[in-house]
Amino acid sequence: MVASPKEQEQLIEKIIFINRVAKVHKGGRRFRFSALVVVGDGAGRVGYGLGKAPEVPDAIRKALEKARKNMITVPVIKGTIPHPIIGEYGAAKVLLKPGPPGTGVIAGGTVRAIMDAVGIRDVVTKCIRSTNPHNVVKATFRALELLQSPEHVAKKRNLELEEVGEGHGEAA
Repeated sequence: MVASPKEQEQLIEKIIFINRVAKVHKGGRRFRFSALVVVGDGAGRVGYGLGKAPEVPDAIRKALEKARKNMITVPVIKGTIPHPIIGEYGAAKVLLKPGPPGTGVIAGGTVRAIMDAVGIRDVVTKCIRSTNPHNVVKATFRALELLQSPEHVAKKRNLELEEVGEGHGEAA
């Protein structure tokens, strides 16, 4: 599902990492660039993309296109996530915990960019193992994909909504 031009104007775009790689030829080095970016609407939708090109602007443009195509929906409740979760990808492990209102985004640069793009205002995060930006992004997205809204859990367990939300991430 590709966003319409009107929706694309409102998207938050964050560049997470730009990498320069060199290929050695007989005449010298040839440089290419890869860009890792995150795109979000600030209201629960976010995506990431990796673009590669001989020039930085082209790599960023390609990455933004991929990020817009691969957006996921994240349950955001009162500016935070519904429950604690751990996401893993490769050697990266990311812990996400909901925070009471006023906590802010306590996260490193890579995870902070994702949280800002998705619209989460109160969360505590920790990268436990690898801090490789590519793997941290993928681990964070795995964690965000595993999040379940209280409505979904209540429906799955055949319970009332009030019975499910007891003591999980809500301010006391």
